Amino acid sequence: MRLHTLKNVKGAVHRKKRIGCGEGCGHGKTSARGGKGQTARSGSSIRPGFEGGQMPLYRKLPHRGFSNYEFRTNYAIINVGDLASLDEKVTEVTAETLVQTGLIRSDTALKVLGDGGISRSLKVKAKKFSKSAKAKIEKIGGQAIIV
Repeated sequence: MRLHTLKNVKGAVHRKKRIGCGEGCGHGKTSARGGKGQTARSGSSIRPGFEGGQMPLYRKLPHRGFSNYEFRTNYAIINVGDLASLDEKVTEVTAETLVQTGLIRSDTALKVLGDGGISRSLKVKAKKFSKSAKAKIEKIGGQAIIV
């Protein structure tokens, strides 16, 4: 099977709706826009959340409370198994070195998680470590330093 040999199932493709081409097509006169009103006019659009003049739901519901969204800390996450893919020359791992190698995107706060294995000792500097990641790094003689 090749992409150029694929065919649609019968009935899957419909012909384009030709509106405003007379009464015979079934979409004449009002051109499938219904009767009069705002939606029948050209260039009109009803903004999201508008409920025809009724008090909209987003205004009915109470807006109380606190959101931590603006104050949260974004962590760049990496697994111990990903550290094993680094060059043999690299002995000290920081957020900056991981950005240069392309393993993470930004050198914000770094968190090391314990998925995967590692076979050589590394000096890893990060903001946070999971318990399993710290144990795996220290088990083979490496250092897990909290910055």
